[in-house]
Amino acid sequence: MKFHLDTAEIYIPDQEVEEMALSRTTHLCIAAHQDDIEIMAAQPILECFQQKDKWFTGVVVTDGRGSPRDGLYGGYDDEEMRLVRFKEQRKAAFVGEYAAQVMLDFPSRMIKDASRSEPVEDLVKLLRATRPQIVYTHNLADKHDTHVAVALRVIEALRKLEQVERPASLVGCEVWRALDWMVDSDKVQMDVSSHENLQAAILGVFDSQIAGGKRYDLASMGRRRANATYFESHGVDLTTGLSYAMDMTPLMNDAGRDPGDYIQEFIQHFAQDVSARIDKMR
Repeated sequence: MKFHLDTAEIYIPDQEVEEMALSRTTHLCIAAHQDDIEIMAAQPILECFQQKDKWFTGVVVTDGRGSPRDGLYGGYDDEEMRLVRFKEQRKAAFVGEYAAQVMLDFPSRMIKDASRSEPVEDLVKLLRATRPQIVYTHNLADKHDTHVAVALRVIEALRKLEQVERPASLVGCEVWRALDWMVDSDKVQMDVSSHENLQAAILGVFDSQIAGGKRYDLASMGRRRANATYFESHGVDLTTGLSYAMDMTPLMNDAGRDPGDYIQEFIQHFAQDVSARIDKMR
């Protein structure tokens, strides 16, 4: 498959033919950075692991050149850091037994520039090659600008597809901002109780970030356990790991619906719920 950048790549852990590897995809995750997939999409990774009829494919949109670095990696320049982050992402794909791992290698500034069509065109090409049942990406309330930009580019790409080409649903997941603020009925709840060893393993391969002082592995596992425990105040835990997401499917299917207004709906639901509970106890 030909992308806009010659440095883009498709890594296939089991060495299946590229067309077959992509077409078997049932669950597709499109993320901004290396390790975002493993932080936000543990549930679909686990759902597809060791399954014959379910396959997970990951897409990382940016190049990793601006990643923070310290310790062993403190003296690495941007190109050396890019190579390390690509290698780490391949390791995660191998351990998680992904159908394929795509790296589009765009600089973040291009993703955040809505006038640049190249990222959207590459995503449309990938969506047509994979035809997933579900697409996972960043939620629109994430506080990282590149994450939000990726979510917007994904929505734009999905809107360019014919209705019959689109997945059944589009899910916006947690990374930089937890979605525990949402009303429970608005949350997409993703049970990640199983295979904690696998979850830890695919997070742990990103040594350049962990050794550099960002314990994304511990933070992600801790958030999942906290979500599970704090989900229900009047009952025992039903899961030992839980991730939250928001359903962004309406934005995919309605080109006239504004993403900012859509997020405001969730915020209003939350505010109304809080006000109603306060009023009840006055």
